[in-house]
Amino acid sequence: MIFIFVTIAFFITLWWYLSWSLNHWTRMGVKQTRPWLIVGDSFPTLFGQISVPEFIQSIYNLYPNEKYVGLYNFQSPVLMFRDPELFKEIAIKDFDHFTDHAPFVDPEADPLWSKNLLSLKGERWKEIRNIVSPVFISSKMKLMFDLIKENSEDLVNYFQENNEEIMELDMNDLVNRFANDVIASAAFGLKVNSSREKENRFYLMGKQLTNFRGLLNSIKFVLLQVYPKFFKIVGSSLLDKEAGKFFSDIIGDTIKMREEKNIVRPDVIHILMEAQKKQAEAPTGKINISNLDIASQCLIFFFAGFDTISTSLSFGMYELATNPDVQNKLREEILETIKTGPLTYDTLLQMRYLDMVVSEMLRKWPQFPFLDRVCTKPYVVDKKIQIKPNSEVWIPIYALHRDPQYFPDPDKFNPERFDPKKNTITPYTYLPFGLGPRSCIGNRFAIMEMKSFLFHLLSKYEIVPTEKTSIPLVLSKNIQLGAENGFWMGLKRI
Repeated sequence: MIFIFVTIAFFITLWWYLSWSLNHWTRMGVKQTRPWLIVGDSFPTLFGQISVPEFIQSIYNLYPNEKYVGLYNFQSPVLMFRDPELFKEIAIKDFDHFTDHAPFVDPEADPLWSKNLLSLKGERWKEIRNIVSPVFISSKMKLMFDLIKENSEDLVNYFQENNEEIMELDMNDLVNRFANDVIASAAFGLKVNSSREKENRFYLMGKQLTNFRGLLNSIKFVLLQVYPKFFKIVGSSLLDKEAGKFFSDIIGDTIKMREEKNIVRPDVIHILMEAQKKQAEAPTGKINISNLDIASQCLIFFFAGFDTISTSLSFGMYELATNPDVQNKLREEILETIKTGPLTYDTLLQMRYLDMVVSEMLRKWPQFPFLDRVCTKPYVVDKKIQIKPNSEVWIPIYALHRDPQYFPDPDKFNPERFDPKKNTITPYTYLPFGLGPRSCIGNRFAIMEMKSFLFHLLSKYEIVPTEKTSIPLVLSKNIQLGAENGFWMGLKRI
């Protein structure tokens, strides 16, 4: 009898505590969602009811007149900001209170992932960022442009060998292979042609490494959120071990070969090797760079180059296929540019309409549905809302980019929004690469890659819908942004 009483009392107390914790924002005077016990607001995305971007947008739209909305990542309270001025406050002005991203994996369980720029915290993040940033200055961009241009030409030349009037392709597969070859060359110093060599190991391992789709991976993400140390206990990791070892071995072999043959390339590996060399010459210095650090930075650039850029381009090609007027206008600019001579880095930067089109692609289909920051020391919002250390705050990029207050008729693909002569973009409302010191340092590289791809492809082909093209496009319910039925379109010779 006593056991039954104690058991009932325990579950009543547990229910009360869980319910109480899910009313945190109400007690703070902040309007909030109606979360589920234990899973909070994560229920619809966990069980495949809605895509992550659309889920974030639904919360953003709950209270259109509020500057922020409270929600719950499982049992943890999260404050989602809606006011661009508050974006500026936390990401720039008061950055010292929000220097870190939310922890994703236990560092000891997955050291290869935990040492990359996205995962690093505090001073270590600042040290590594300062070392890696020079990779993306203009002089280095010009050198890497030649590598990107070469891969763009290789891709188009491969398709030119096909005599079909219209080639029906999964465009995500096409741009995955292109992005793979670019990052192999620019970050790893390897020459790969994944269009011709369909089953090359670098590409296959890349697909394996960046695939987080499916039920098993969803469960992994749940366990990471609820209990980050789970992977350490069971000896598992977020990254596929075979693929992780493959890339670590490649980087180790590359470092060894460059040291032995004194090879210099304008890439991430070289910059970090130089930092390693300075460390060896002055071992008392604060900065310590290991081969694992180098491998980790290369892998995060692989993730950014392989998955996120290819996803943005896939959505962008869909928009061009379904908006032929935009595609034709862009092609006119491309053909006019070709008349002036070979494409150069500076010429690409001067193409105004191409820049507008890419900006609109990233506006409508941002690479990340939201930005996250973790409070590192006590902070007060609006002189009344207390944010404690280790609490998360979110900036909802996807929803922000589709807010008609800032982007009228947001579902329309309209590059004219970004006409520099009109200057109609409200500050801090266009954030495809984040905001503040923790924004993506490779944004210029990503844009250059997208522009080169579109320039070369559209100079020879028209992107057209086919019977397999899903119109309207439906977002997949996976953790990663994608299309439910793929990106099937046709390439028509011009």
